[in-house]
Amino acid sequence: MAVPGLASLVDHVRENSPFYKNLYADVPPDPVLTDLPLVDHGEYWAANGVHDNRLLTGEQHGGIVLKTGGTTSAPRVSRYTREEWREMSATFSAGLPATGLRDGDRVANLFYAGELYSSFIFTLNCLQDAPVDTVHLPIAGAAPLDFVVGNLAEFAATVVAGPPTSLCQLAQRVTGTVGSLPAVRLVLFSGEAFYGDQRALLGAAFPNATVRSLGYATVDGGIVGAPVADAADTRVHRVFPGRVMEILDVETGEPVEEPGRPGRVVVTDLVRRLQPVLRYPAGDLAEWTDPDSGTFRLLGRSDEGARVGPVTLYLDDLRSIVESASGDRVVTGVQVLLRRIDSKDQLVLRLAGEITDPEVFAVAIASELERARPMFADHVRRGLVAPLAVEPVGTDGLRVNPRSGKLVRLIDERGR
Repeated sequence: MAVPGLASLVDHVRENSPFYKNLYADVPPDPVLTDLPLVDHGEYWAANGVHDNRLLTGEQHGGIVLKTGGTTSAPRVSRYTREEWREMSATFSAGLPATGLRDGDRVANLFYAGELYSSFIFTLNCLQDAPVDTVHLPIAGAAPLDFVVGNLAEFAATVVAGPPTSLCQLAQRVTGTVGSLPAVRLVLFSGEAFYGDQRALLGAAFPNATVRSLGYATVDGGIVGAPVADAADTRVHRVFPGRVMEILDVETGEPVEEPGRPGRVVVTDLVRRLQPVLRYPAGDLAEWTDPDSGTFRLLGRSDEGARVGPVTLYLDDLRSIVESASGDRVVTGVQVLLRRIDSKDQLVLRLAGEITDPEVFAVAIASELERARPMFADHVRRGLVAPLAVEPVGTDGLRVNPRSGKLVRLIDERGR
């Protein structure tokens, strides 16, 4: 695939980033996109240390630093220059009218703020840059629910924006207290998938609201897809300008060009130069709906990471957590399942091996998971996601690909 500006970006990263210099050692001059190898997550983040960094193309002298998934011992840090952050905000905000946002809307921002999270501050910046003029209500996701409900009513909020799990928890409080908030006409979500079993709950709390995607983005991969106006399916987006999205066949790695054929999402950001993102697996599955116009439908998670509510858990980290908790137990395989239970996301670890004390082992894994990724345990306590489940199976109890015989590392059952 020929991509304008790609060759100069490759020259820049190959000259200034030790990681990409090594990765692109055999890449020819003036490459097309498929000449570039895919980024390996483990190697990428190992090179992106807080100290002794081998990924960046230079020193960071301005901009913003954010944290995404990863364990406490190996946090995943994303860096943007001021110009990159401004461009990303401006580009993302240009897609907001497609959500149905109007001049004069009073928008309650219920995304997470502080602790190096990106969603609240990015939403704030996008609302400021948007071509529609709105009133921003910066409530944030950690505010007590009674405070949120009171302010939505007091200021007659017309738009509520946040992660679906937080929005559903809010909806439960609304129906249990004031009954409903009919002034809300638009519910915008981002950061995780929206499921059909959440629609009835949101409809009861916000009876006059339409549910739409705010857009598709990740902290590490950057912005990817804008919402599509009047799309009946909230999963449909259009690739942003300055970004290239590929859909690759899960088994062969070949580019998918026809509509309706699922594959892995791989993103290239032509704007970011400090912390480059080229052919980076986003961790999602998608299919083209109209390749010529760049519209696609998100389908779920691929095998790079599990998104449980708003919490990202990388599969390599989960495998390490199981190993740390195993002691003398013999675990021969780990498979991650994502399910819906009681209208909440649930993380299920299916373990093959010699496990005679599954309940004790499950407690040990949960304890190790809380130590390594405290955000997950916090969301369980707050009722945003279901508790961890552990399923011991025999050595032949893990699902494998029928064609290749390889372990299917992640099974997302939530869309069924």
